[in-house]
Amino acid sequence: MSRAAGRMKGVHPNLLRLDRLAAHLATDPHVQAVLGLGSAGDQTHRFDDHSDIDFFLVTDTTDTKDRYLQETSWLEGFGGQVAYSFVNDPNGRKALLDDGLFLEYAIFTLDQLGALPVTGARVVWSRGSDDPLALGAVVPAATAMDTVDFHLNEALTNLYVGLHRELRGEHLAAMRFIQVYAVDRVLALVRLDPATELDHPDPFEATRRIERAALPGGIPLPRMVPGYTDNIEGARAVLAWLTAHHDTDPVIVAAIRELTTTLETQCQSDNA
Repeated sequence: MSRAAGRMKGVHPNLLRLDRLAAHLATDPHVQAVLGLGSAGDQTHRFDDHSDIDFFLVTDTTDTKDRYLQETSWLEGFGGQVAYSFVNDPNGRKALLDDGLFLEYAIFTLDQLGALPVTGARVVWSRGSDDPLALGAVVPAATAMDTVDFHLNEALTNLYVGLHRELRGEHLAAMRFIQVYAVDRVLALVRLDPATELDHPDPFEATRRIERAALPGGIPLPRMVPGYTDNIEGARAVLAWLTAHHDTDPVIVAAIRELTTTLETQCQSDNA
């Protein structure tokens, strides 16, 4: 007997279109389940006008999987025409419907699903009484490198390397080291702080909803990420936050500050 778990009241009408797709696919006996992910998963209250629909399609065999990967006409089960799509992964596609609904999906057999660490998913529909989510592998535990010491020193060395890129004139590479890589490590430190209250943390993307998190002491993101032409100020802001919130090694901190001073002197000389 089929099981539907996606029928909900008071949710965004676009999200209900995933139920419509599931009803369409249920007519194919080779389709085993439709799983919602992200705001289409177990956090449906987050779904709004700006949300796309992330989902898994579960099939019985690899032949069925390949058929659904190659075709896109079945996406019309959402109630719209496919205007654009491309293969973004060996297991799936991204697609845009003609009415603006954006989709990202992957297709797996039941066996393949059982090897995946699925988190935050919701069973929209499944064939039979077995819960397809019960097949998922255990989400990997935090690694030995997911520590305050690691992220702190990664951030510091990201700043050091980034400032040398800036001195070499590699402004884009410098921006990535300072305003992306180092800031990513700051976000990891925020996550590890027991005083932090994150808003529905995303295990795969630390930047999601960080603006709505309750952070101890705050985090000056506008100063940490000022843009392509402001790598010196970005580095200073990240360094100031790191030294204010953590015990930092004076050697690397002094080296970073010396680089910012050198860069500032160089900029003043160039502008003279």
